[in-house]
Order: sequence, then C-alpha cells, then structure tokens
Amino acid sequence: MKNILLTGKPGVGKTTAIRRIVDELKANTTAGFWSTEIRENGRRVGFGIETLSGKTGVLAHVNIQRGPRVSKYRVNVEAINSIVVPELKAARESGKAIIIDEIATMELFSQQFLDEVNRCLNTKRVVGTIQYRRSHLLDEIKSRNDVEILELTLHNRDRIPTYVLGLLKQ
Repeated sequence: MKNILLTGKPGVGKTTAIRRIVDELKANTTAGFWSTEIRENGRRVGFGIETLSGKTGVLAHVNIQRGPRVSKYRVNVEAINSIVVPELKAARESGKAIIIDEIATMELFSQQFLDEVNRCLNTKRVVGTIQYRRSHLLDEIKSRNDVEILELTLHNRDRIPTYVLGLLKQ
C-alpha cells in the first residue's frame, strides 16, 4: 500500500473528503488530526487543530502576536509541537491508519512536524492532505515513491473518498 495524499485548490473540500473517509472506516482504526477554521462574526480569523483523540488547539490566528507569519495569520508552532507531533507519534506507534490534515506551509514551520510526517510516511499507512502550492519541502514529500497524490476538483471530490476507501481495503 502507498500513502495517499489528497491535494487541490483551497476550498475544494480536502478536509471534508478526509472526514468522510474517517467516518466510513471502522471505529478505532484511525488516529491523527485535522484542521478546522476558526470563525468570528462569519469571518475566518484563524485555524484550529483537532485530533481524533479529542485534543484541540490553535494552529494560527490573526490575534497571535508572535510566530511565523502566513498571510494575516501568525502560526502557533508550540501547538504543532505539543499537540500534533505527539498525536502523530502515537498514531504511528498504534498501527492504525494515520490521518494528517494537512501538510502545508503553516505546519512546516515546525521541524518536529516535518520529521514526524516523514516517519509516518515511512509506515505507508498515511491518508492525508497536502497543500496544492509548490515549495521545496512540499515537492519533496509529493515526489516520494511511496506516496500517491490524488487531486481533488469540484468534479471529482464526491467520488474521491469512495475511491480512497477502495484503495485502503486492497
């Protein structure tokens, strides 16, 4: 089996597809995290982290004062290191399918995250999402021989979760 990473333009439904895949898998067969939007008064002000085991944190927010900047947000590298990295390590050690939503610019400010993602990919049990844009680190992950990249579009996004579930059952 290869690792399966979904990519696509922002807003196309990558996280929704991952959630549908997790919903269809048997309980207790997945571990990892996904990202959420933080909205106030109908406007996005940040991004949250939610682990499948129930831990939550702030990935990036307009009101964070320090940390790397991505657009109007500041990245909370400490939350990545203290919530996401241990969750991915536990997922890797559990033998479960590892859910990583997502591998992107914000998360890659954490070297610990990048190192753990690579360890997870070495297990060949990752189902995740990866940012559509190009960068050296993103391209390196996308070009791995043990990674299959599936591009979500408005036309195929409803079929991709079923396709991925079929791959996982092989």
